[in-house]
Amino acid sequence: MSEPSAENRAAENAVSLQAFREGMSRLGAAVNIITSNGPHGQLGFTATAVCSISDEPPSLLVCMNRRSQQNTPLKANGVLCVNTLSSRHQELSGVFSGVGKLEMKQRFQRAQWSTVATGSPVLEDAVVSFDCKIVQTLEINTHSILIAEVLGIKSGDDVRSLIYLNRTYHEVGPPPSYPENARGWF
Repeated sequence: MSEPSAENRAAENAVSLQAFREGMSRLGAAVNIITSNGPHGQLGFTATAVCSISDEPPSLLVCMNRRSQQNTPLKANGVLCVNTLSSRHQELSGVFSGVGKLEMKQRFQRAQWSTVATGSPVLEDAVVSFDCKIVQTLEINTHSILIAEVLGIKSGDDVRSLIYLNRTYHEVGPPPSYPENARGWF
């Protein structure tokens, strides 16, 4: 009996789009608003496809759909800020993912912003913000992979992160603290 061809093996092992999306829905991820500002305008979008690459130099990977209207301006600006959201930012996450179809200026009016090194908007009450310059871009299938070197970090006081898992938001972080003389509910 002959070995199946590489083409036949690939067809046998093909994963449907639905199966892949269902599997990925079970991979919990931090919710971030990626922002940028530069010659091609101020922009922002919600993303969960963010991870660290290296600590020397400190660098991150950010994935963005190539069909997004913000893809070309973001790459042309050459800078971005990864703003990691806390549990209180669930509505803001929706706004930056397009819920309500607000203009970009209106989206930014929903929160307080500052800047660090690159001029990209830094969410004032984010869990943490990584201000970065884009050092490399790869175009893979439907997405652009942005490799970004971290130039500045601003950490917030709240460490209750917002994650997206099983197509819904969840809070992750330390439990609330109670004063020593308070009785907890047990």
